[in-house]
Amino acid sequence: MDNQFLIAFLRGCKYSLEKAKKKLDGFYTMRSNFPDLFSSFVDEQTARAIMRMSIGAHLPLPLGEDGPRIVLMRPGHYDPDVISMYEIMKMDVLVNDWLMLEDDHCVVSGFVHIIDFANFSAKHMLQFQPARMKRIVYYSEEALPIRVKASHLFNTGSTFETIFGLMKPLLPDKVKERMIVHPNMESVYEKVPLKYFPKEYGGENSSIDEIIAAGEAMYIKYREYMAEEKLYGTDEKLRPGKPIDFESIFGLDGSFRKLEVD
Repeated sequence: MDNQFLIAFLRGCKYSLEKAKKKLDGFYTMRSNFPDLFSSFVDEQTARAIMRMSIGAHLPLPLGEDGPRIVLMRPGHYDPDVISMYEIMKMDVLVNDWLMLEDDHCVVSGFVHIIDFANFSAKHMLQFQPARMKRIVYYSEEALPIRVKASHLFNTGSTFETIFGLMKPLLPDKVKERMIVHPNMESVYEKVPLKYFPKEYGGENSSIDEIIAAGEAMYIKYREYMAEEKLYGTDEKLRPGKPIDFESIFGLDGSFRKLEVD
């Protein structure tokens, strides 16, 4: 019932009370039924290890004075023999919780992703599981109150083309419309100027090491939140009407069905 938590849902739903209620229900429905992906708890050792791999970075300067939060993602920047992409995505769920409570740029203006596919290999691709990815895309679109405004993909190669071909049928049209595959960095800079990249990329938007340190401080700050958040969820036995048929929603026929919640 924290005000900042609840207002994040109202802002993300453009102050439609009914949409906010459905999204809040979906938020906890997904967490309760798929805790392997959407639990808001990651143990400290794993969290620090993932943050220090610098696979993702929420950059401190937004895109423009009142623009969206910029998120650098590097899906080829980890060892797939050591950790899975789904452990990393679970950490991302936790970070998004922090942003809902901390970051008005993110909640009001959303995200812009800049996704660097350098070093993305066949080993990374083999971790891809369509059923899990479908749940992740659904959660991002239908349960998370933070909107993705655009995703700019670069340094792509043949391995990326393979996995992108597998993912495309799983994505809603509005997600596909927001994804731009860039042929070169000049094309990226037309959308996200170089100064908004971190120093390691030649930009001015902090450094990866500074962002890692800030992330580790946030983990400590939100220890109590993580412990409390585990207490919340949905009890599907108490849901009015028909039970939710998750198999029909997340079947592998290449299409989504709407999760109806009251």
